[in-house]
Parts: sequence; C-alpha cells; structure tokens
Amino acid sequence: MTTHPADPTSTLPAPPPVTDLATWQAARDELLVQEKAHTRAGDRLAAARRRLPRVEIDGTVEVVGPDGPVPFVDLFDVRDELVVYKHMWHDGAPHQGQCEGCTVTAWQLKDAVYLNARGVSFAILTTGSWDEVAPFVEFMGYTQPWYSVRDVEPPVGDDMGSFASFLRDGDRVFLAYSTTGRGVEAAIGSFGLLDMTPHGRGEAWEDNPGGGPEGREACWYWRSDADGRAGWAQTSRPVPQWTRPGAAPVETLGRHAHHH
Repeated sequence: MTTHPADPTSTLPAPPPVTDLATWQAARDELLVQEKAHTRAGDRLAAARRRLPRVEIDGTVEVVGPDGPVPFVDLFDVRDELVVYKHMWHDGAPHQGQCEGCTVTAWQLKDAVYLNARGVSFAILTTGSWDEVAPFVEFMGYTQPWYSVRDVEPPVGDDMGSFASFLRDGDRVFLAYSTTGRGVEAAIGSFGLLDMTPHGRGEAWEDNPGGGPEGREACWYWRSDADGRAGWAQTSRPVPQWTRPGAAPVETLGRHAHHH
C-alpha cells in the first residue's frame, strides 16, 4: 500500500519496532511456537510421502552419460535408492543461455556425500543432447553424474525442473515420488537462509514489513551481468557462472526467449 494525497488514511507499512533484548526474546519465543508447528506439519507430510503408491518402470531404458548409453538402473550404483534432479535444457544455447532456475538448484547439489552415506545415489538428468551437455557440465565444474534423457519416455524423461526419487528391488525399479515448482526449494539452502534475513528474498510477492527495499519480480537475482547488476538483460548469465574460468561478458543469451 502506498500513500495518496486524496486518501489520508493510507499509510506506508511500518518497519518492525526497536526493543530491548527481553522484549525481542518474548516475541521470538512466540514465533518459535509457529515454527515448531510448521516443522511437525512437515514431518507428517514426509510420512505421507513415504506411503505413496509406487509405479514400476523399465530399469533397462537407456540414458546417455560420459561413457555412452547405460541402463537407468545403473544410476543406482550399489545403492537401493536414487534421487534425480531433472535439469531443463535449451537446445543450441551457449552456457549463459541455459536455465537459471535449474542452475539455482543444481549449483547447490555439487556434493551428495550425505545422501550416499544414507544409501541414496544422486544424478542430474537433462533433455539436452550429450554433445551439448558435456561441455556445459565441464564449464560449470559439476562433479555429480549427469545424463541425457533425450527422447526417453516418462517418468524418467519428463517434467524438467523437478526432483524424483526411485527405489530398486533387485532388477526392478519403482518411481516413488516427484515434485516440481516450489517443491524443489527443499534442496536450495540459500532460500532457507534468505528467509531468515530482515529483507527476505527481495521478491515482490513476499509479505514484508516496511523500512526495507522495494521487492522486485520473482527470481530477479538469479542472473547478473558482467558488472554484477542482477536482472534479466540479454547480457546476463546465471550468477554462479561468473565464478567459472573463462566466463566473459556476453552480448546475448543466445536463444530467442527465456522463461522464469
């Protein structure tokens, strides 16, 4: 809400008050009750998730990785559970033109050691052809296994920008769960930390108090140009790409349209 001369009742949102530590602690303790309820609700959802019915799929369907075509069941390695992230792909686009949203997720999944320790394997799937995917993976410095699922039927080769989990029983493979949209935020630790900050994610949809910067369109900070300006300019690229050796200023995203 903004002020308007013709409407003297309109007021700008007030920033949070400044108090002493004891008053702050009392308010913090009150919020903690809500946070614990949220946590317990999440536990109940996770329990329901584990009880979903399962769909048996063909584990012999081939995906393409650095060693050529391999059966999907091989992605389990020596483990019985597998989580995959499905990374969107824009055919023919240079590195800076690839999906910034999927970069947000994949960048924070560079090490699956704790999944592996629990008996869960991890891989990234994408519809890009392997000859395009391989140099992108090398440029980004990703160490997790990537595979092309180009022309592979659902549920392995569909719903890019999503997570899916699978279970193996011997040679049999089952789809157990999948999620997309904001469901992928579980893997994006940066969002969780931003949600703890006074100004949040800086997006216009957030319910923020007054006193902070005005929110901008969703995902505005996922890309930046060579001078560090966040936004959707044709000269921008996914933010972590600027840390990669050889990353240079760009003139175009290299594709006709981008989606966010």
